[in-house]
Amino acid sequence: MERTNIYLTPELRDALDARARAEGLSRAEVIRRLLDRALHDEVDDLRADLAAVDESFGVLRDEPVDVDRSDGARGAHLARIAAL
Repeated sequence: MERTNIYLTPELRDALDARARAEGLSRAEVIRRLLDRALHDEVDDLRADLAAVDESFGVLRDEPVDVDRSDGARGAHLARIAAL
């Protein structure tokens, strides 16, 4: 492993420290994990997710809008949607 220095704004440093504390990791480990994800195209997963949302837009356009969502009815509605 090689040492690399970077400059961070106070806001980035604070966010990094908060994340490191929350995950019980060092700053360096959080940075390594974030870089690893970014460099291995996990950003493309977001693009794929957004593309799926775009493709599904309008799929339920023929569904009735007047759905009863009172207790119990919401589950039936979701089951009907899942069956489409």
